[in-house]
Amino acid sequence: MREAILKVFRGTPVEAGKFITYKVPVEEGMVVLDAIHYIQGYLDPELSVRWNCKAAKCGSCSAEVNGDPSLMCKTRMDQFAEGEEITIEPIKTFPLIKDLVTDVSFNYEVNKQIPPFCPADDATWIFKQEDIDRVQEFRKCIECFLCQDVCHVLRDHERKDAFWGPRFFVRSAGVEMHPLDCGNRIPLLEEQGGLGFCNITKCCTEVCPEEIHITDNAIIALKERVVDEYHDPLAALLRRVFKGK
Repeated sequence: MREAILKVFRGTPVEAGKFITYKVPVEEGMVVLDAIHYIQGYLDPELSVRWNCKAAKCGSCSAEVNGDPSLMCKTRMDQFAEGEEITIEPIKTFPLIKDLVTDVSFNYEVNKQIPPFCPADDATWIFKQEDIDRVQEFRKCIECFLCQDVCHVLRDHERKDAFWGPRFFVRSAGVEMHPLDCGNRIPLLEEQGGLGFCNITKCCTEVCPEEIHITDNAIIALKERVVDEYHDPLAALLRRVFKGK
């Protein structure tokens, strides 16, 4: 049976982090999360990792595997060459708690700021299938926060004070574009969400395990609505002319 060499980050906010090397036997069908569980069970029971479903649907086991933001339960061990060192470390955008576990509470605080779906009182609940198909894609999000991790506005520039991140542009698009929603979240996205900071590099789309078209279908569409409301000179002129009417 061949062995895999895993270099796993170990550390806490008060202890200097370091990588510990483990050798793990590889069986057919194993994923990186299996290897981490082997380490916990047989080599180092104090290793901390967050996981739940092991089916790529809960989003809990996010990590950086050889530098790539990934779900450990979806990253197969047989994709690595025999003898290749596999580096596993926590996602870097959020504060470290211990080992592979990070504090992602920022995301839940942002979520509270987004007004929920708001149908009209007299809504007939009749709409075109193509309209609901458009927003159904956004419901696939499993909140792994890999898109948040890879976003350079959050990761490199650390603008959590002024930028919600791609996950919450997807969340906003899901309600804002619903055919029966009567709310208006565009001012919130422009002023508090920091939508303008996104320069559509598509790095968030590239790492999404659910293959949501985050940039093209959510962010760009929301940017167009912001432009219509805030930066269209003709619309601005008409608002001034008909102010109060």
